[in-house]
Amino acid sequence: MESFDIAIVGLGVLGSAAAYQASLKGAKVLGLEQFEFGHVKGASHDTSRIVRKANSEPEYVSLVKSAYKDWAELEKLTGQKLLTNTGGLTFLPKDAPIPADNYIKSLKANDVPHEVLSSQEVKKRWPQFDIPDTVKSIYDPDSGVVHAAKTVAAMQHLARFKGAVLKEHTRVDRIIPGNGVTIQTSNGTFHAKKVILTTDAWTNKLIEPLGVHIPLRISQEQITYFKPTELADFEAPKFPLWIWAGPQNYYGFPCYGEPTIKAGHDCANNFMTPEERTFVHSPRLAGELVEFMQSFMPDKGREPLRTITCQYSVTPERRFVISPLDKHRDVIIGLGAAHGFKFAPAFGRVLAELAVDGKTNEDISKYGIPKSTEGQSKL
Repeated sequence: MESFDIAIVGLGVLGSAAAYQASLKGAKVLGLEQFEFGHVKGASHDTSRIVRKANSEPEYVSLVKSAYKDWAELEKLTGQKLLTNTGGLTFLPKDAPIPADNYIKSLKANDVPHEVLSSQEVKKRWPQFDIPDTVKSIYDPDSGVVHAAKTVAAMQHLARFKGAVLKEHTRVDRIIPGNGVTIQTSNGTFHAKKVILTTDAWTNKLIEPLGVHIPLRISQEQITYFKPTELADFEAPKFPLWIWAGPQNYYGFPCYGEPTIKAGHDCANNFMTPEERTFVHSPRLAGELVEFMQSFMPDKGREPLRTITCQYSVTPERRFVISPLDKHRDVIIGLGAAHGFKFAPAFGRVLAELAVDGKTNEDISKYGIPKSTEGQSKL
């Protein structure tokens, strides 16, 4: 039975980040993916993802500040451009579940440059938007877009270059703690001193036999690509990425890599398990998005081109989980709660630090194993 220092189960963006970060630390790394590399069954495929510092909780702002340094290091090591700065707007209507002041205090606590803008100021600088006068907006000049699939592939390539063994089509059926961890898979049995589970919607299948259950709300979500009437009006830096943080949350991107803009309804809650997932988008949700976009960002000639799906696995309060199991310290859980991509290089680094060094200097005190299912609406 082959032995490793670190085994990582699940090679989406968080698992791939942990694999390359652990490899950089000199660990002998095994990475296991149940599907093919680059598959569309999780949440790490497609093109663009938002990277931003604007957040209502200072712990997240602190971690994403570290992540910007890790993004830059990843680009340096791979020789690829992964993060494109666009600037970003967070729109907070008067009925927003999280007040604008929470964001402002969080940004100030971390010395993050930002602007608080009135609706008239937004319209003057970005006339593409039509927002009510009651909306308060926060502009984060450091916001940007990363290429999702390209990032995952770059991380995997770097992990292999540093000696990691990465296996696709290798389903993990059971993990058995005791003198390290034994990993039983569809392609044989392995041993590792530590195991990192970045298994998202499949996490409970592996930890429930150990007496642990993490409350997860699993849903099929979707985004739509649109062709705007005037493409030049929606290209960065003329047009920023944006988030509408109201009772219903929406988000969108400038043109990135193709002559389209992309938008989605965050946490539309189209609940289904991985086994139930259809990969067929909801016409109702697509229609609601088109209706919102037309009032928020009017463009009579805009046409929807395609809608694709992804999978959300949301924890209580939508908090990260970055923690070893209480009774099995050699098993470390990493869950991004459907907003982890922007943190990915730092998230993976912290997981690697926990596995290799047994500690991290990042503040992860709030990211333990959750005990409650209450309050799952936070961004």
